[in-house]
Amino acid sequence: MREGHQGTGPGAITPDGCAVDVYRRLGVGREPDVIEAAVPAGASLLELGCGAGRVTGPLIERGFAVTAVDESAEMLEAVRERAPGAETVHSPIESLRLERRFDVVMLASFLVHTAEHGTRQAFLEACRRHVRDDGCVLIQREGEGWHLEVPRVREDPSGCTVRIVSADPVGDGVNSVLAEYVFPDLRWTQTFLARPLSKEDFERHLGEAGLAVDAYLTDDGTWVRARPTPR
Repeated sequence: MREGHQGTGPGAITPDGCAVDVYRRLGVGREPDVIEAAVPAGASLLELGCGAGRVTGPLIERGFAVTAVDESAEMLEAVRERAPGAETVHSPIESLRLERRFDVVMLASFLVHTAEHGTRQAFLEACRRHVRDDGCVLIQREGEGWHLEVPRVREDPSGCTVRIVSADPVGDGVNSVLAEYVFPDLRWTQTFLARPLSKEDFERHLGEAGLAVDAYLTDDGTWVRARPTPR
């Protein structure tokens, strides 16, 4: 388990505290719609940190050629069940080197908010390394006030009550976030570290990795399309 990360509940827990069975159960939201509207039909898509394939499956169904990457073998097993048309790659994002490039690279699940600056830059550099020069990178950011508006609750289509219980400062601009996932029959928690990023900081980090914002795709600014800048 990574320092500052923890998960509780039945089944496998990934190094960042995610419960695999939670992500097997959770429903898909508007993500496939946002992605489909932002990229060319039938594009090749590299999904970094794919989890259990919650988004992978709908993207395959919509005609995208998806290569799904995750550091958890258990998550990838779930992807193969949910999205048998996807290519799966077992690897940490930061060390990924596929020696090929894609029309679209996607870094979702707020991974850009990882606490360590070096890890964030390695994630973004992996995006730049694998995107075609005429392609794009889709990034999911936290919403404004995400760490301030706590506790908060949403009801997932799967029947799960998702609670962000707390986001407590632990120093150096990083918060320890406690999330709770309650289904009618089972309960899981995840504790993880996250760093809030202003729009200016976010765009600066992109620039350091050779990327630049092309468009904010949603009204709340949580989905962003970036383009590679000249090397």
